[in-house]
Amino acid sequence: MGRSRSGPDNLRDMHTPDRVKQRLENGTPQSYLKDMVYGGIDGTITTFAVVSGVVGAELAPGIVVILGLANLFADGFSMAVSNFLGTKAEQQFLHMIRKEEENEIDLIPEGEREEIRQIYAAKGFEGELLEQVVDVITSNEQVWVDTMLLEEHGLLLDGPEPKKAAWWTFVAFIVAGIIPVAPFIVNLLVDGGISSPFLWSSIATAATFFAIGIYKARVVGGSTLKAGLETVAVGGMAAVLAYGIGWLLRGIADGI
Repeated sequence: MGRSRSGPDNLRDMHTPDRVKQRLENGTPQSYLKDMVYGGIDGTITTFAVVSGVVGAELAPGIVVILGLANLFADGFSMAVSNFLGTKAEQQFLHMIRKEEENEIDLIPEGEREEIRQIYAAKGFEGELLEQVVDVITSNEQVWVDTMLLEEHGLLLDGPEPKKAAWWTFVAFIVAGIIPVAPFIVNLLVDGGISSPFLWSSIATAATFFAIGIYKARVVGGSTLKAGLETVAVGGMAAVLAYGIGWLLRGIADGI
């Protein structure tokens, strides 16, 4: 997920003509970092919010497990499906715009040539060189359309696979989201249980947020400490909000 930063010698080796050609032919590798981080953070926040709300309402620990697991799998599946449909919609939008550009090239080729001309004139090309660029690009319809998608519409030609995006979202959601409720599950299954399951849930959840932030920072660069604390702060605010609402509504639960 990103180029190596091992030093100038390695960078020079990566930019030899053969290596550059090979890398361009292979295409841009797709990153599912957004899907994993999004799924992991949302899974942890939503599950811990359920735990905090139930504890704040002073309900039975078993309810924490029931609601936590129900939320974990239902919301995880919902997020995965939403990500699949959203990513697929982006692909369908790209296909639609591609068809529109192909149709415009067929119907008004000179108008589309003028768009290419003005796009590259804005980049500093002029005179005979500009006309050569226009001629080269418009001589290949595939290149022509791709250029219009990139330069006119600002669209990426390659995107993540919808199924993989959904899968990584679901996996990250389940793996991270099970952590806040895990101490309560252990408390029910182990004889004698563990003391202060909410405390252990809070500690494990904060550690999970911090780990997600560190992972993100190591992939995209930046301060690991800052990224970890930032993620902990976001998750902590959601937990405090959920706990407070549960505490305020605890009287309603008592009356049921």
